[in-house]
Order: sequence, then structure tokens, then C-alpha cells
Amino acid sequence: MLIFSVFKTLTDQVVTVELKNDLCITGTLKSVDQFLNIRLDKISVVDPERYPHMMAVKNCFIRGSVVRYVQIPATAVDTQLLEDATRREHASTHKR
Repeated sequence: MLIFSVFKTLTDQVVTVELKNDLCITGTLKSVDQFLNIRLDKISVVDPERYPHMMAVKNCFIRGSVVRYVQIPATAVDTQLLEDATRREHASTHKR
């Protein structure tokens, strides 16, 4: 559950979520659960001309199965710590 742990540390950070239907939503990450369902506040749509009905929405809940990508700020992730955690997780799952 390394990815889940990374997302938990991103709470209150601004992220962009791209959905499988090509809708991109930018907002403040408020919560994420073990299924990678995401709750965003203060949202805005990247392409408002294509999705005008989303302009009135202020917050949303996104089911994890419809997410294609999550763009996070580079400064929000400690890459060295993430690499070390990935190595530890790999080593623990491949012990004999």
C-alpha cells in the first residue's frame, strides 16, 4: 500500500486528477481511502469550455477506478524516501 501512503501525505496539497473520460480536475486533496477514492475541494476544470456543467461544482468525490492519472507537485514528494520505501517493499515481498 505504498501508493496509498504517498497520497495520504499529500492531504491539503493542490493536485490535478485526470479521469478516464478525459476530464481533468484541479483541486485541494482532502482525503483518500484504501481504494484510492479521492475527495477534492475548491475544484476547477482544466477545460471549462468542454465541461461547462462542472463550473458550478465546488467539491467532488472521485471513485478510484475512474482515475487515469494524478499529477502532484514535484516539491510535495521526497523522491529519495519514496525510492527507499519502494526498495524495502520489494525486498519484503520477495523474501523466501
